[in-house]
Amino acid sequence: MFANVLIVCHANVCRSPAAEMLFKARQRAAPRSQAAPIAFHSAGLRAMNGHAMDPVMQRLLAEQGVAPGIHYSRRLDRQLVRNADLVLVTERAQVSDVEALDPASRGKVYPLGKWEADSDVADPHGGAETAYRESLVLIEHLVMGWLKKIC
Repeated sequence: MFANVLIVCHANVCRSPAAEMLFKARQRAAPRSQAAPIAFHSAGLRAMNGHAMDPVMQRLLAEQGVAPGIHYSRRLDRQLVRNADLVLVTERAQVSDVEALDPASRGKVYPLGKWEADSDVADPHGGAETAYRESLVLIEHLVMGWLKKIC
C-alpha cells in the first residue's frame, strides 16, 4: 500500500498544508489495514521555502479541532516526488506540472478531487474568509474520500 503521500498546491501555504494536516488528524480515526501509519507531506510547485502557513487557514483548522502545528513551505522538487508513493494535487492542471518535473511519476499523480469528478480546490489565499471556509470544507471531504481508499 502507501507509506508516503505528498500533497501539492501552488505555494504550500494554504491548501496543501491544510490537506496534509487533515490527513494526519483524520487518519488516526480511520480503520487501518496497514500496520504502519501513512506519512503525509506537502510542497508547492512555486513555493518559496520557509514561509509560514496562511494564518486564516490555521485558525479555521483549529476551529475544526486540527492543531496546525508548525509548517514551513517548501518548493516541490524531483526527489520529493520520487520519494512519494502517491502524489495528490489540488488542481487537475498540476498533474502535468508534477509529471513534467519527474516524468517517472506518471501513474502516481492524481487530483485530490479525483473521486469527485476531478474537482479542483480553489485557492483562497488572500481572499475572503468565506472562500477559505469553502476550500477547507471541500478539502476535508476529499481527504476523507482518499482515506477510505488508501487506509
